[in-house]
Amino acid sequence: MVPRASQPSDRAKGKPRFLIVDGHRVIFAWPDLRKLHQRRTALARETLAKRLRDYQDWTGIRVVVVFDGKGADVSAHADPHDIQIFYSRKGQTADAVVERLASKYAADYELMVATSDVMERQTVTSFGAVSVSPDTLRDMIEEVVPASPRLTRSKSGRAR
Repeated sequence: MVPRASQPSDRAKGKPRFLIVDGHRVIFAWPDLRKLHQRRTALARETLAKRLRDYQDWTGIRVVVVFDGKGADVSAHADPHDIQIFYSRKGQTADAVVERLASKYAADYELMVATSDVMERQTVTSFGAVSVSPDTLRDMIEEVVPASPRLTRSKSGRAR
């Protein structure tokens, strides 16, 4: 079952819905993506973006993913029907971009933010966004996307 956080709230009915994802926080929280990241960072980012694109396609919730960047300016990449991908500028964290987006848009949109950073979760919640953990995000994706990759558990209970 999709958590209540992803359902339209009574206060936000009719508002466009967005999911903002702190990309690297999710990559490092999901064992399969963390393993990909150790081999090739771009592959982990691409895999996360594909899963988020599938989620957007199946739910209609617009997805924005933010990664730490190295350029002089915040950069954004998106095709008209694709997810939006932002890279923070050099010296700025993805957390700062996520928090700025939440502060600017939480009043006009129904926002959900996926991150493992406790301070970031508290900050975006104070702006009116809903916060979910990377594990909850994975569960949400697995529930709605047919044949989404599921983590298998070893006999010891550890994800593999």
